[in-house]
Amino acid sequence: MWIWEAATMLPSQALLPAVVFALTALQALASDTFTAAVYEHAVILPDLTNEPVSPSEALALMNKNMDVLEGAIKEAAQQGAHIIVTPEDGIYGWRFTRESIYPYLEDIPDPAVNWIPCTDPSRFGPAPVQERLSCLARNNSIYVVANIGDKKPCDSRDPNCPGDGRYQYNTDVVFDTQGKLVARYHKYNLFRGETQFNYPKEAEAVTFETPFGKFGIFTCFDILFYEPAVVLVDKMQVDTVLFPTAWMNVLPFLTAIEFHSAWAMGIRVNLLSANTHNTSKAMTGSGLFTPEGPATYHYDSATEEGRLLLAELSAHPRLSPTYPPAINWSLYATSIRKFPGESNTFSGAVRRDIFTFSELRHKDGNYTVCQGDLCCHLVYQMSNKSEDEVYVLGAFDGLHGSVIKYHWQICSLLKCPSTDLSTCGQPVETAQTRFEMFSLSGTFGTSYVFPEVLYSGVQLAPGEFKVLRDGRLKSMNGTSKPLITATLFGRLYEKDQPHPPRISL
Repeated sequence: MWIWEAATMLPSQALLPAVVFALTALQALASDTFTAAVYEHAVILPDLTNEPVSPSEALALMNKNMDVLEGAIKEAAQQGAHIIVTPEDGIYGWRFTRESIYPYLEDIPDPAVNWIPCTDPSRFGPAPVQERLSCLARNNSIYVVANIGDKKPCDSRDPNCPGDGRYQYNTDVVFDTQGKLVARYHKYNLFRGETQFNYPKEAEAVTFETPFGKFGIFTCFDILFYEPAVVLVDKMQVDTVLFPTAWMNVLPFLTAIEFHSAWAMGIRVNLLSANTHNTSKAMTGSGLFTPEGPATYHYDSATEEGRLLLAELSAHPRLSPTYPPAINWSLYATSIRKFPGESNTFSGAVRRDIFTFSELRHKDGNYTVCQGDLCCHLVYQMSNKSEDEVYVLGAFDGLHGSVIKYHWQICSLLKCPSTDLSTCGQPVETAQTRFEMFSLSGTFGTSYVFPEVLYSGVQLAPGEFKVLRDGRLKSMNGTSKPLITATLFGRLYEKDQPHPPRISL
């Protein structure tokens, strides 16, 4: 029905999107803020098969998901949102081989072609998904961000052309309030299970201008790497990053809300994070994150329901009077003598990474733990230490990962699952111990450090901690809830191993 309605729009109705867009643009220009939305979507998945379905079956599944997204887009627009981000894999899911995903792919052109699929749907061949997304943006006068699959033919003249004669890319698209395609991004850092897609030949730094700031975009696993994530912020100077993701939560440091909020604070930019929702895959956690902390967020591991989030954000956060200063992450830690504690260290695994830990044996104290070039310093005081709970200070300085290896430096105050020290580093979601204060710092060899504080029940702690200019992560007035972890997560991008082969044959 949506196609028929667009095709039979009366002349007066056709002018409506342009009028609304003009009014929206004037409102945005008159303000230093804008309203952003993200939608955490419980994706309707295809049946598991190695054989391709027909194009009509593929489109039927994608329309089921877009029916849900349409409701979220309309609601966001009605609440005044200027832009909405939907998740990675949000239109067709993730149960695919290279062959079985092919019916779900469309040819997505370079935005330089100046194309509005809603009004010219067949210009580049069949594109029903792009057409519908374009119409949703146009008819609701809102920027729409979605994740779909791109296909590009190739032949023997290209020595890297895959054997099936095409490249397949995990792709983000952005349509403006007129329905025009204004951005296309091919995911550069594929997660280990994404064998259905190819690596693009080069990392893409995709940006676009709006009446409410400069935007960049990348996808999920990309956030952990220099290209394109840091390039967009440091070199392209974007105000806001759009972030479709299908993020599987990994405690203690890499739950979605925990790391994405910390990344926005550490790199000092807005991040609009839309996650898929699937509890069997530990996928949940979306939010609107700012340099000052989360504006709003959602984490739900108990139900299978989607969630729409909206918040008013600064359009140009670098110009905001509350914009946080640059941090010298090693200044304090390199200026003091080591605290005691190194003689009582032990090794423990956080997944495959071997940390150096020291148990916090007393209700208060000062500790230092070192590994490699990193020394972590902690000053703390517990308010109600539970006898059956153990906390440790941990340090890690080394390469992480299997297919892609990248360098972490981590200082962490974290709770162990039990009093058995061999369990330290394993996931834990609940705690009973509160802290009167803590101050965590480290001798980091990087300026890219992301501050995390996670409370019992996998909840953030907005407004309850601060980062001083000398690199100390400090609680402000104690912890209002029991603490799971306080962590400084550093990335030494220059020590990463080379990007894997860019072409998956």
